[in-house]
Amino acid sequence: MVPEPRFLTACWRNLAMLNYQIDPAILAARVPAGCELDSWGDRTFVSVVGFQFLETRLLGLAIPFHTSFEEVNLRYYVRRKVDGQWRRGVVFVKELVPRRAIAFIARAVYGENYAALPMRHTVSRADDGTPRALRYEWRRQGSWEGLFLGFSGLPTTPAPDSEEAFITEHYWGYSRQRDHSTVEYQVEHPRWSVWSADASELSCDVATLYGPEFVAALSGLPRTAFIADGSAIVVRKGRRLGIA
Repeated sequence: MVPEPRFLTACWRNLAMLNYQIDPAILAARVPAGCELDSWGDRTFVSVVGFQFLETRLLGLAIPFHTSFEEVNLRYYVRRKVDGQWRRGVVFVKELVPRRAIAFIARAVYGENYAALPMRHTVSRADDGTPRALRYEWRRQGSWEGLFLGFSGLPTTPAPDSEEAFITEHYWGYSRQRDHSTVEYQVEHPRWSVWSADASELSCDVATLYGPEFVAALSGLPRTAFIADGSAIVVRKGRRLGIA
């Protein structure tokens, strides 16, 4: 199969990932047509992920004032069998960015649920320049909400059968459209190294941001929290699947 043309290239850096176990029944009605929920062992996850978009280009062009920005998303994990092999992907519940034009393009091209809000981030570093804490924040309903991860030590490459590899190594995106069809797009990047978090916090009104069905899962401590270093990435043009 010939890959779709490149739509977006960028660098994703400093990915803060908070991963929560959730009852799969909560996600079942959201799964795009042609996909099924993916799990690690017998566990189904949602993840809150904050990261930096850097050196962003659309169709090879840098858009002034839109090349570097933050994103925070809530996502879950699915898979789709093609020619006897599984394509492991993610589905986004909601994605936050600080630029309205970015949110508009993502909604128009992929049908993703993007929202534009004021955002900021902080990377705290040790004396040798090594990052030691990440904070991503967004302003909503008159106050700042956000996520925080603190970490130490050296990054490692996750074992192929680890939870960290399961979370970071989904290379497809799926989006359910208004007519209930599915758009599929490929995301390319090398394997990432990760740090395990020593401390983590999610501070937001989950019910009004993501929906009351996510309150129970996101109100406790995450099952795992870690930081991925990130890399250059390619997002290919999406295509609508012939299923509904």
